[in-house]
Amino acid sequence: MTDQAPPAGETNVASGEALVRMAGVNKHFGDLHVLRDIDLEVAKGEVVVVLGPSGSGKSTLCRTINRLETYESGTITIDGQPLPEEGAELAKLRADVGMVFQSFNLFAHKTILQNVTLGPIKARKIGKAEAEQRAMDLLKRVGVQEQAEKYPAQLSGGQQQRVAIARSLAMRPKVMLFDEPTSALDPEMINEVLDVMAGLAKDGMTMIVVTHEMGFARRAADRVVFMADGQILEQQAPEEFFANPRSDRAKDFLSKILTH
Repeated sequence: MTDQAPPAGETNVASGEALVRMAGVNKHFGDLHVLRDIDLEVAKGEVVVVLGPSGSGKSTLCRTINRLETYESGTITIDGQPLPEEGAELAKLRADVGMVFQSFNLFAHKTILQNVTLGPIKARKIGKAEAEQRAMDLLKRVGVQEQAEKYPAQLSGGQQQRVAIARSLAMRPKVMLFDEPTSALDPEMINEVLDVMAGLAKDGMTMIVVTHEMGFARRAADRVVFMADGQILEQQAPEEFFANPRSDRAKDFLSKILTH
Protein backbone atom coordinates (compact mmCIF):
# COMPACT_ATOMS: atom_id res chain seq x y z
CA MET A 1 0.00 0.00 0.00
CA THR A 2 1.34 3.43 -0.85
CA ASP A 3 1.80 6.23 1.65
CA GLN A 4 -1.20 8.52 1.83
CA ALA A 5 -0.55 12.24 1.81
CA PRO A 6 -1.19 13.69 5.27
CA PRO A 7 -3.09 16.94 5.60
CA ALA A 8 -0.91 19.82 4.56
CA GLY A 9 -2.04 21.85 7.56
CA GLU A 10 -1.19 25.51 7.47
CA THR A 11 0.45 25.21 4.07
CA ASN A 12 -2.89 24.73 2.31
CA VAL A 13 -3.99 27.61 0.12
CA ALA A 14 -7.34 29.20 0.79
CA SER A 15 -9.39 28.21 -2.25
CA GLY A 16 -10.03 31.77 -3.40
CA GLU A 17 -6.34 32.70 -3.53
CA ALA A 18 -4.76 29.96 -5.64
CA LEU A 19 -2.89 31.22 -8.68
CA VAL A 20 -2.25 27.66 -9.86
CA ARG A 21 -4.71 24.90 -9.06
CA MET A 22 -4.47 21.24 -10.05
CA ALA A 23 -7.42 19.01 -9.09
CA GLY A 24 -7.57 15.27 -9.69
CA VAL A 25 -4.98 15.37 -12.49
CA ASN A 26 -4.03 12.01 -14.01
CA LYS A 27 -1.53 11.23 -16.75
CA HIS A 28 -0.24 8.00 -18.29
CA PHE A 29 2.71 7.25 -20.53
CA GLY A 30 1.40 4.02 -22.01
CA ASP A 31 0.83 1.67 -19.06
CA LEU A 32 2.82 3.88 -16.70
CA HIS A 33 0.62 6.02 -14.45
CA VAL A 34 2.93 9.02 -14.02
CA LEU A 35 0.53 11.43 -12.30
CA ARG A 36 -2.00 9.95 -9.88
CA ASP A 37 -4.89 12.17 -8.77
CA ILE A 38 -2.69 15.23 -8.27
CA ASP A 39 -4.21 17.96 -6.11
CA LEU A 40 -2.00 21.02 -5.71
CA GLU A 41 -2.68 24.68 -5.09
CA VAL A 42 -0.08 27.43 -5.24
CA ALA A 43 -0.88 30.91 -3.95
CA LYS A 44 0.21 34.16 -5.54
CA GLY A 45 3.75 34.93 -4.38
CA GLU A 46 4.34 31.43 -3.03
CA VAL A 47 7.48 29.42 -3.80
CA VAL A 48 6.82 25.68 -3.98
CA VAL A 49 9.74 23.29 -4.40
CA VAL A 50 8.90 19.81 -5.71
CA LEU A 51 11.25 17.07 -4.51
CA GLY A 52 11.30 13.33 -5.04
CA PRO A 53 13.27 10.44 -6.51
CA SER A 54 13.87 10.11 -10.25
CA GLY A 55 10.77 8.91 -12.05
CA SER A 56 8.41 10.24 -9.39
CA GLY A 57 6.52 12.49 -11.83
CA LYS A 58 8.01 15.84 -10.79
CA SER A 59 8.94 17.09 -14.25
CA THR A 60 5.71 15.78 -15.77
CA LEU A 61 3.73 17.68 -13.14
CA CYS A 62 5.64 20.85 -13.99
CA ARG A 63 5.15 20.38 -17.74
CA THR A 64 1.40 19.75 -17.50
CA ILE A 65 0.89 23.19 -15.92
CA ASN A 66 1.45 24.88 -19.29
CA ARG A 67 0.37 21.89 -21.40
CA LEU A 68 3.79 20.88 -22.62
CA GLU A 69 2.39 17.52 -21.51
CA THR A 70 -1.26 16.61 -21.97
CA TYR A 71 -3.22 14.88 -19.23
CA GLU A 72 -6.22 12.57 -19.30
CA SER A 73 -8.40 13.72 -16.44
CA GLY A 74 -8.73 16.41 -13.81
CA THR A 75 -8.52 20.19 -14.12
CA ILE A 76 -5.75 22.77 -14.08
CA THR A 77 -6.46 26.48 -13.71
CA ILE A 78 -4.10 29.46 -13.86
CA ASP A 79 -5.41 32.55 -12.08
CA GLY A 80 -8.91 31.09 -12.21
CA GLN A 81 -8.81 30.29 -15.94
CA PRO A 82 -8.98 26.67 -17.11
CA LEU A 83 -6.01 25.49 -19.15
CA PRO A 84 -6.95 25.78 -22.86
CA GLU A 85 -6.23 22.72 -25.00
CA GLU A 86 -4.74 24.46 -28.02
CA GLY A 87 -4.72 27.51 -30.25
CA ALA A 88 -4.46 31.21 -29.46
CA GLU A 89 -5.83 30.87 -25.94
CA LEU A 90 -3.15 28.34 -25.03
CA ALA A 91 -0.45 30.60 -26.50
CA LYS A 92 -1.80 33.46 -24.40
CA LEU A 93 -1.76 31.36 -21.25
CA ARG A 94 1.78 30.17 -21.96
CA ALA A 95 2.83 33.81 -22.10
CA ASP A 96 1.60 34.10 -18.48
CA VAL A 97 3.46 30.97 -17.39
CA GLY A 98 7.24 31.30 -17.67
CA MET A 99 9.24 28.10 -18.03
CA VAL A 100 12.93 27.43 -17.49
CA PHE A 101 14.21 24.01 -18.55
CA GLN A 102 17.28 21.87 -17.89
CA SER A 103 18.57 22.84 -21.33
CA PHE A 104 18.61 26.55 -21.95
CA ASN A 105 16.70 26.47 -25.26
CA LEU A 106 18.15 29.77 -26.46
CA PHE A 107 18.14 30.59 -30.16
CA ALA A 108 21.73 29.99 -31.23
CA HIS A 109 21.58 32.37 -34.22
CA LYS A 110 20.26 35.32 -32.19
CA THR A 111 22.16 37.54 -29.77
CA ILE A 112 21.38 37.43 -26.06
CA LEU A 113 19.46 40.71 -26.37
CA GLN A 114 17.45 39.35 -29.31
CA ASN A 115 16.67 36.17 -27.39
CA VAL A 116 15.18 38.18 -24.53
CA THR A 117 13.25 40.67 -26.69
CA LEU A 118 11.74 38.19 -29.13
CA GLY A 119 8.81 37.07 -26.95
CA PRO A 120 7.70 40.53 -25.80
CA ILE A 121 7.85 41.90 -29.36
CA LYS A 122 6.10 38.94 -31.01
CA ALA A 123 3.68 37.75 -28.32
CA ARG A 124 3.08 40.87 -26.23
CA LYS A 125 3.29 43.31 -29.19
CA ILE A 126 5.68 45.59 -27.29
CA GLY A 127 7.73 48.13 -29.26
CA LYS A 128 11.37 47.26 -29.96
CA ALA A 129 12.83 50.14 -27.92
CA GLU A 130 10.73 49.34 -24.86
CA ALA A 131 11.44 45.61 -25.21
CA GLU A 132 15.19 46.27 -25.41
CA GLN A 133 15.12 48.56 -22.38
CA ARG A 134 13.24 45.94 -20.37
CA ALA A 135 15.61 43.22 -21.63
CA MET A 136 18.69 45.19 -20.55
CA ASP A 137 17.17 45.79 -17.11
CA LEU A 138 16.52 42.06 -16.75
CA LEU A 139 19.95 41.06 -18.05
CA LYS A 140 21.42 43.40 -15.44
CA ARG A 141 19.20 41.83 -12.78
CA VAL A 142 20.55 38.37 -13.58
CA GLY A 143 24.11 39.66 -13.91
CA VAL A 144 24.83 39.22 -17.64
CA GLN A 145 24.16 42.66 -19.12
CA GLU A 146 27.71 42.80 -20.58
CA GLN A 147 26.88 39.75 -22.69
CA ALA A 148 23.92 41.36 -24.50
CA GLU A 149 25.52 41.43 -27.97
CA LYS A 150 27.10 37.98 -27.74
CA TYR A 151 25.61 34.71 -28.98
CA PRO A 152 24.62 31.85 -26.65
CA ALA A 153 27.60 29.68 -27.64
CA GLN A 154 29.93 32.41 -26.33
CA LEU A 155 28.47 32.16 -22.81
CA SER A 156 28.99 29.62 -20.04
CA GLY A 157 26.14 27.29 -19.12
CA GLY A 158 25.40 29.28 -16.00
CA GLN A 159 25.24 32.51 -17.98
CA GLN A 160 22.96 30.91 -20.57
CA GLN A 161 20.58 29.69 -17.90
CA ARG A 162 20.45 33.16 -16.36
CA VAL A 163 19.61 34.53 -19.82
CA ALA A 164 16.85 31.91 -20.07
CA ILE A 165 15.44 33.20 -16.77
CA ALA A 166 15.60 36.81 -18.03
CA ARG A 167 13.86 35.72 -21.24
CA SER A 168 10.98 34.23 -19.24
CA LEU A 169 10.76 37.28 -16.98
CA ALA A 170 10.59 39.57 -20.02
CA MET A 171 7.08 38.22 -20.68
CA ARG A 172 6.00 39.40 -17.21
CA PRO A 173 4.58 35.99 -16.31
CA LYS A 174 2.19 35.39 -13.44
CA VAL A 175 4.04 32.23 -12.42
CA MET A 176 7.46 30.77 -13.21
CA LEU A 177 8.05 27.03 -13.62
CA PHE A 178 11.58 25.68 -13.21
CA ASP A 179 12.23 22.10 -14.33
CA GLU A 180 15.61 20.99 -12.93
CA PRO A 181 17.18 24.32 -13.97
CA THR A 182 20.65 23.48 -12.65
CA SER A 183 20.96 19.79 -13.53
CA ALA A 184 22.87 20.43 -16.77
CA LEU A 185 25.34 22.84 -15.16
CA ASP A 186 28.83 22.33 -13.84
CA PRO A 187 28.93 22.54 -10.04
CA GLU A 188 30.57 25.97 -9.93
CA MET A 189 27.77 27.44 -12.05
CA ILE A 190 24.88 26.09 -10.01
CA ASN A 191 24.96 28.71 -7.26
CA GLU A 192 24.94 31.66 -9.67
CA VAL A 193 21.63 30.40 -11.07
CA LEU A 194 20.18 29.49 -7.66
CA ASP A 195 21.10 32.95 -6.37
CA VAL A 196 19.08 34.56 -9.18
CA MET A 197 16.16 32.26 -8.38
CA ALA A 198 16.37 33.04 -4.67
CA GLY A 199 16.28 36.74 -5.55
CA LEU A 200 13.11 36.21 -7.58
CA ALA A 201 11.54 34.35 -4.67
CA LYS A 202 12.42 37.18 -2.31
CA ASP A 203 10.83 39.67 -4.73
CA GLY A 204 7.52 37.79 -4.58
CA MET A 205 7.50 35.84 -7.85
CA THR A 206 5.17 32.84 -7.77
CA MET A 207 7.41 29.85 -8.48
CA ILE A 208 7.13 26.08 -8.83
CA VAL A 209 10.61 24.58 -8.80
CA VAL A 210 11.52 20.97 -9.55
CA THR A 211 15.05 20.50 -8.25
CA HIS A 212 17.50 18.28 -6.39
CA GLU A 213 19.10 21.30 -4.72
CA MET A 214 18.21 20.84 -1.06
CA GLY A 215 19.93 24.04 0.01
CA PHE A 216 17.69 26.05 -2.30
CA ALA A 217 14.62 24.24 -0.98
CA ARG A 218 15.62 25.10 2.59
CA ARG A 219 16.32 28.77 2.00
CA ALA A 220 13.84 29.81 -0.68
CA ALA A 221 10.77 27.56 -0.48
CA ASP A 222 7.59 28.43 1.34
CA ARG A 223 6.51 24.83 0.94
CA VAL A 224 8.11 21.55 -0.06
CA VAL A 225 6.00 19.08 -2.04
CA PHE A 226 7.35 15.53 -1.97
CA MET A 227 6.41 13.15 -4.79
CA ALA A 228 6.97 9.43 -5.34
CA ASP A 229 5.36 7.04 -7.82
CA GLY A 230 3.27 9.79 -9.38
CA GLN A 231 1.69 10.87 -6.11
CA ILE A 232 2.12 13.80 -3.77
CA LEU A 233 2.91 12.05 -0.52
CA GLU A 234 3.39 15.09 1.66
CA GLN A 235 3.73 18.86 1.63
CA GLN A 236 5.17 20.85 4.47
CA ALA A 237 7.17 23.95 5.29
CA PRO A 238 10.84 23.19 4.46
CA GLU A 239 12.13 23.24 8.03
CA GLU A 240 9.40 20.76 9.02
CA PHE A 241 9.95 18.52 6.01
CA PHE A 242 13.71 18.25 6.46
CA ALA A 243 13.52 17.82 10.24
CA ASN A 244 10.48 15.58 10.38
CA PRO A 245 9.41 13.91 7.12
CA ARG A 246 6.16 12.03 7.66
CA SER A 247 6.19 9.36 4.96
CA ASP A 248 8.60 6.43 4.79
CA ARG A 249 9.42 7.31 1.18
CA ALA A 250 10.45 10.84 2.17
CA LYS A 251 12.55 9.55 5.07
CA ASP A 252 14.30 7.13 2.72
CA PHE A 253 14.81 9.83 0.06
CA LEU A 254 16.32 12.29 2.55
CA SER A 255 18.57 9.67 4.12
CA LYS A 256 20.11 8.96 0.72
CA ILE A 257 20.36 12.62 -0.36
CA LEU A 258 21.58 14.24 2.84
CA THR A 259 24.26 11.70 3.78
CA HIS A 260 26.36 12.37 0.66
